[in-house]
Amino acid sequence: MTDTPNRTYRIGGDIEVNRIGFGAMRLTGQPGNFGPYEDWEGGISLLRAAADDGVTFFDSARSYGPLTADRIVGEALADRDVALATKGGVDKPEPGRITIDGSRDTLLRQVDEALVNLRRDRIDLFQLHRVDPETPVEVSVAALAEARADGRIAHIGLSNVTRDELDRALAVAPIASVQNRFNMDETGDDGLVDYTAARSIAFIPYGPLGANPMQHGAKLAPREALAWLLERSPNIIAIPGTTSVAHMRENMTAWDLL
Repeated sequence: MTDTPNRTYRIGGDIEVNRIGFGAMRLTGQPGNFGPYEDWEGGISLLRAAADDGVTFFDSARSYGPLTADRIVGEALADRDVALATKGGVDKPEPGRITIDGSRDTLLRQVDEALVNLRRDRIDLFQLHRVDPETPVEVSVAALAEARADGRIAHIGLSNVTRDELDRALAVAPIASVQNRFNMDETGDDGLVDYTAARSIAFIPYGPLGANPMQHGAKLAPREALAWLLERSPNIIAIPGTTSVAHMRENMTAWDLL
């Protein structure tokens, strides 16, 4: 290729991150991503190795564990100059069951708890994990706009959303990112990728390697799948997850294919 894709992207226009990040969902108990990661110290070493190797964006969520993924990320990276993202509005009270609550009071409480768990004074990107059927997306986003206004979060993101829900959210506050499932075999949000790119909104595809969220193992060839995403659009930030330093480093070499 003659034109190499940009290697970084500015989330919200001001937080510049490398476009190969790290997804922390696997650093939880198994099966079901429930409970703390059994090799806690190994997980901390992995996260620090990723930061040492140039990963500058780490994505977590309250429901991973729940809470324990945020805690391991916070413990490992509290003193690192990296961007941390988490999600709220979804909880996991037991394996295989999630609850959704996007109400104002719940989201603001979860922002405060995430600040403690991530060991930060401000969360770089706080994402609504899923739109609550009982709470209009406008209400949820307005709550996060409160947290943004008082400095608890830098930017607001959305996950598992439609274009209509994104537009409704944008009418309330600036949206810095969308995180939906997307990979070279699952391209249902192809149009949304372009829609977000045109509006300077990061698109953070989960399941970039086609994996089942509740099972280990990639369905797609990692380097090829990541390279496809990086080439697909300049606003895509890939967040492959792994429990292996070797696999993390292999993922980083996806740039070599472009």
